Amino acid sequence: MTKVLVSDPIDQAGIDILSQVAHVDVCIGLPEQELVGAMADYDALMVRSGTQVTAAVIDAAPQLKIIGRAGVGVDNVDVTAATRRGVLVVNSPEGNTIAAAEHALAMMLALTRNIPQAHTSTMAGRWDRKRYLGNELYKKTLGVVGLGKIGAHVAKIAQALGMVVLAHDPFISNERAQKLQVRLVELAALFEEADYITLHIPRTNETANLVGDRLLKRMKPTARLINCARGGVVNEEALADALRNHTIAGAALDVYSSEPLADGSPLRSLRDNVILTPHLGASTAEAQANVAIDVAEQIRDVLLGLPARSAVNIPGLSPDLMEELRAHLSLAEHLGHCVSQLAGGNVQELEVRMQGELAAQPSQPLVTASLKGLLSSALGERINYVNAGLEAKSRGIKVLEVKDEASRDYSGGSLQLTCRSSSGLHTLTGAVFSGDELRITSVDSFPISVPPSNHMLFTRHRDMPGIIGRLGSLLGQHNVNIASMQVGRRIMRGDAVMVLSVDDPIPESLLEDITSIDGIREAHTVSL
Repeated sequence: MTKVLVSDPIDQAGIDILSQVAHVDVCIGLPEQELVGAMADYDALMVRSGTQVTAAVIDAAPQLKIIGRAGVGVDNVDVTAATRRGVLVVNSPEGNTIAAAEHALAMMLALTRNIPQAHTSTMAGRWDRKRYLGNELYKKTLGVVGLGKIGAHVAKIAQALGMVVLAHDPFISNERAQKLQVRLVELAALFEEADYITLHIPRTNETANLVGDRLLKRMKPTARLINCARGGVVNEEALADALRNHTIAGAALDVYSSEPLADGSPLRSLRDNVILTPHLGASTAEAQANVAIDVAEQIRDVLLGLPARSAVNIPGLSPDLMEELRAHLSLAEHLGHCVSQLAGGNVQELEVRMQGELAAQPSQPLVTASLKGLLSSALGERINYVNAGLEAKSRGIKVLEVKDEASRDYSGGSLQLTCRSSSGLHTLTGAVFSGDELRITSVDSFPISVPPSNHMLFTRHRDMPGIIGRLGSLLGQHNVNIASMQVGRRIMRGDAVMVLSVDDPIPESLLEDITSIDGIREAHTVSL
C-alpha cells in the first residue's frame, strides 16, 4: 500500500487529497531520530517549516519518491541529498502570493494613516485626532523592489489606488515593465524618487543588508519603507537610526534578520513611526489552504506517475544521467550566477553553448541549470529547475542553445555562457577537470583558469606596469585579503582581465575606488 507521512500541521483539504491515493499518517513534531526510524515504509513526505528533512531522513527512506513542502522556502529540506537519491522536492511558490501582497498593502495603508497608534491611543481613552494626521496614497509614487508575482500584484493594486509605480528588477525586460505599466529605474533612483518603497526580493548573498545607511539616506524625509519579503535584506540597526533621527518618515516590517524578533532589537524601542508584525505575510486561512492543496495535488500526481508542476530539483531526469551530469550542472549554475553579475543591468539574452564532448549530452538540463544560476541572484530560492525557463520567458529573456561538437578545447567538453544586457555583453567559459574540479577557463575570450569562489573581483584593464600593485595596495588598505589572483591577456600591452578571489565581499564604495585606478576600464564583484 502506498503511504504518505505528514509531519507538520497542514490544512485538512491537503490530507483529503492525499487520502485519495494513499494511506496517510499524521505524526506532528517528531524529533529527527524518531523521524529517521519511521521513514522506511513511506513513499512520500509532506512538511511545512517545522520538520528538518536531513540527508539522514532521506537515506532512511528507500521507497521515498517525493518530498512536499507546503510553502515557498525549502531551506529545511536537504535538496542536494534528495536530488542525489532521485527524490523529487516540490513546493508551492504561488500559494501565498495574494496573502503576501495584501499584507504589504495593508502595512502601507496602516503606516500612512497611523492606524495601530491611533487604535492604541483611543483604547487608552484619548481622542488624538490632530496628532495622527495621515497622508493619502493617491498620486504618490510607489517604488517596488522586485517585480515577481507578489511585487507585480502589489503594483497592480497600487495603480488602482491612483499611485504612480516605479520598479527595480534587473531581470525584468522593458516589454514586461510596459505591460505592467511601471517605469524601470536603477535602485538608487528608486530610493530617491519614491514616497513609499516596498521590498519583494529574496535574501541572497547579493541582497543581504541591501537596505542600509547608503540607501536610507537617499530617501525623502517624508518617505516610508515596507518589508514583507525576507528578513535580513534591511539592516535593522541602520533602519532604527533612520527612524529615530527622522531621516525617513516611517517603516513597516513583517520579517526580521532573526525571528522571533529579539527583546533587545533596536526596532522595539521605537514608537510612532514604525509598525511591526510577527511574520504574518502568508498567514491567511486561504493561503494555508492553498499551499496545502497545491502540494498535496503534486504528491498525488507523482504517486500516480504524473509530473509535478513545481519541482525544486531536476524533474524527469534518471538518477544515472543525473549523476553523470552532476558536475556540469553545478558548473552551469556557477557560470550563470557569475555572468549575470558581470552583465548587470536588465538581462535580455543568454546563449548557452555546449562544446566538444558536452555537445553530445542532453542539452535541456544544462540550459535549465544555466538559467537557474542566471536568475538566482535576483530570485534566490524561488528559482528552480522547473520554473527557470518560465521565469526567463516571463521576463522577456531570449535563450539561445548552441551545440559545437567541433570544439575540442578540454577533455569532457566545455560550457560557454554569453549574457547580453542593457549594460553590455559578457562571456564566460568553464570546464570540469579531473576530480570534478570546476574551472572558469575564459572571461570575454581572455584565457584564464580559476575555480569559482564565494567572493570574486573581475577587472578589465590595460596591460601596463603598476596596475596589479595599485589594486593590491588599495585592497590591503581596506583590509580585503586576496586568496588568489590570475591575469589573462591575448597580446602584450593590450587589454587584459584579472580575476581575484577574496575572503570577504567587496563593498560598493570600494568598487568605485577600484574603477578610479588609472588603466582599469571596469570592475565587477561576484558572490556565489
